[in-house]
Amino acid sequence: MSLKPVTEGQEKWLNTLTERARGTFWDFIGCEVIEASTAKVVLKLKVQPHHLNVIGIVHGGVLASLLDNAMGLATMLLRPHENTVTSNLNVNFVAPMKAEELVVTAEVIHQSGRSLTCTGKVESSSGVLGTIGTGTFRVVSPVAVMP
Repeated sequence: MSLKPVTEGQEKWLNTLTERARGTFWDFIGCEVIEASTAKVVLKLKVQPHHLNVIGIVHGGVLASLLDNAMGLATMLLRPHENTVTSNLNVNFVAPMKAEELVVTAEVIHQSGRSLTCTGKVESSSGVLGTIGTGTFRVVSPVAVMP
């Protein structure tokens, strides 16, 4: 895993989140963190047969989950002492994604006291834009274990 955190504290927090993700839905999907900072998160997914729907393209639920995971990670890195949850997720499927490597990029574009807004996109490794989305995340409580 190649990580580009901004600070040593972020790297420790990212390592903590990686440990917590073992055995969860994140782990099941198979996301790999390529870049993670308070400015941007980049994930990669090597598409496997279980990611496809019955017509042979990546299932929309997988694409939505990738966006949710990337945007959620962006909020957690920006607010390491708080728990955030998705309160709204808008997804637009603009092109079918085939069985290849996908790259997911997300960033926080606005934040207020208890709310963060993110944008994200899913592209093929060859640069085809497949999915775009926005998400709103709510701060629900402080983190029990600080990074």
